[in-house]
Amino acid sequence: MKSQTHNRILIIALTLISTVAFSQTDKRLKGIEKQFNSVLESTKAPGFAVAIVEGDKIIYAKGFGYSDYENKVPADANTLFAIGSSTKAFTSALLGLLREDDKLSFDDSPLKHLPDLEFYNSDMNNNIIIKDLMRHSTGLPRHDGAWYFFPSHDKDSLVARMQYHEPFTGVRQQWYYNNFGFLLQGVITEKLTDKSWEENIEEKFFKPLGMNRSRTRIEGMKSSSNAAIGYTLDDNRTIEKMDYYDIAGMSPAGSINSSVNDMSKWLITWINNGKYKEEQIIPENYVKEAMSSQMVVAAGLPSEELPDAQFANYGYGWFLHSYKGHYLVEHGGNIDGFSASVAFYPSDSLGIVVLANQNGSAVPRLIRNIAADYMLGEEKTEWAKKHKEDIEKMLQSLDEAKDNTEISSVKNTRPSHTKLDYTGLYEHKGYGKVDIVVENDSLFTVLNDKRQYLHHYHYDTFELIDVIEGKVDTAAIGKSLKITFSTNEAGDIDYGRVGIEPMVDPIAFKRTPNTIDVDAETLQQYVGKYDLMGTEIKVYIKDGNVLYAFVPNQPEYELVPTAEHQFNLKVLDGYKVEFVKTDGKISAVKFIQPNGTFTGKRKFED
Repeated sequence: MKSQTHNRILIIALTLISTVAFSQTDKRLKGIEKQFNSVLESTKAPGFAVAIVEGDKIIYAKGFGYSDYENKVPADANTLFAIGSSTKAFTSALLGLLREDDKLSFDDSPLKHLPDLEFYNSDMNNNIIIKDLMRHSTGLPRHDGAWYFFPSHDKDSLVARMQYHEPFTGVRQQWYYNNFGFLLQGVITEKLTDKSWEENIEEKFFKPLGMNRSRTRIEGMKSSSNAAIGYTLDDNRTIEKMDYYDIAGMSPAGSINSSVNDMSKWLITWINNGKYKEEQIIPENYVKEAMSSQMVVAAGLPSEELPDAQFANYGYGWFLHSYKGHYLVEHGGNIDGFSASVAFYPSDSLGIVVLANQNGSAVPRLIRNIAADYMLGEEKTEWAKKHKEDIEKMLQSLDEAKDNTEISSVKNTRPSHTKLDYTGLYEHKGYGKVDIVVENDSLFTVLNDKRQYLHHYHYDTFELIDVIEGKVDTAAIGKSLKITFSTNEAGDIDYGRVGIEPMVDPIAFKRTPNTIDVDAETLQQYVGKYDLMGTEIKVYIKDGNVLYAFVPNQPEYELVPTAEHQFNLKVLDGYKVEFVKTDGKISAVKFIQPNGTFTGKRKFED
């Protein structure tokens, strides 16, 4: 019995030794971990994991730093990270499978498969094809605020918003990154398969590739063991925890959570023309097309420092570059607290995946380039040192900018209205709805149970300042997103405009004033006839407790209560009705409209 136990312990020990040694076996990688640790130090990243594949084998897979920084839980090759937009290659590959089955053509209009879909104008409706969604050539800018700040789990409701998304150029005139195009691809797969995008990804890729730890929803990430926590660096470059972001219905653009061990299998498939262990996972003709140039992203001219890093194109869910003379196919990913890079060099049968739990991090790019230099046998650029120098220069520039920049607000100005006049529901049909309320004599936005303080900037422009743990983030004053309010002809606030999409005019959120509940007994005091310059106006109650006004030869107008004795005309913007009370009785009514204010005296019955 003792001998068997001893043998079992020995086997376990040998297994552990071989697992550790797994990341040290390839001679080409000698000294690489010193470089990796230098990146961890210079970027102040909590942790990352990296895997390198060659041909059909994983030759290196290891974690560095921590998946849970507070509790010092080490990251490893099986730690789950959010991969963000590295999801996009999965989504487009589903369309490659559907094309192989003759379910669609990339030259089809998306409207053929989504008949309820509408774009902003007829040119887009008539000319956009599925291929434009796959290579970012629709003419739309990002409009990311429409899903990031106004999330929805209903993909169809997100699709409906696209009708109100303004383009900045014509179809196929210019490449511009757009997540909604990948949402549409996901919804097309759902309509053609009668399965959710999530089910398709799991069935077509995760299961056959053995990506057993990978998840398509944030709930899967939260419930998994060995899942990384996301972090960011605050203004003082201190590591700070971030909440998981639920991308919800926008999942086809970036919701996959995975490990470097699982993602290695995905890379092996691409390196081997769509095959994994002799099974054709992705059609070979699609693989070649997806990693070939479909749209020019930018000039991508070589620099003096890196003359062999050149061109910048896009395929289907992949960016294309030349790195030191080697063809590079890659896609990054960024979502709250996480950054990723998934890359392969098809001519070299090499793949590298780097996943980090740091927001907007340079780690994936730096680690990928270091690994590529070692594996490709190229002259080694000191990426960690270069990044450290770049960061020092950037911080110095920020300090200088702080000293030399004055806040450009116009001093000693005041808002044109009282705080209460700015309250109401603000809506843009391509984005969503947000409430503005008064609390403790201050204005706040209320969106998804989160509040932002409206700090007066100048005139009718306010800054949206985060409220963190009940306190206004005063450090953000002068540096935050702004909202500018406008006034209609009747003097009411009608829109709040936010420069949330830089490629088009500020997004205009239309204001609907807050309404109040008024019972039928209270409304009864307004009922009667009013003499307006010889015209008799009738005010009456219908439908239980709804007040109406009737002007001869005009339709009846429903009056919506907004404050005591004050009403808006439901169907006419900029038109208000205010009742005048004298000696305890309603004595007159004022019709306030763009061309003036008109008063009608109440006609009392004898």
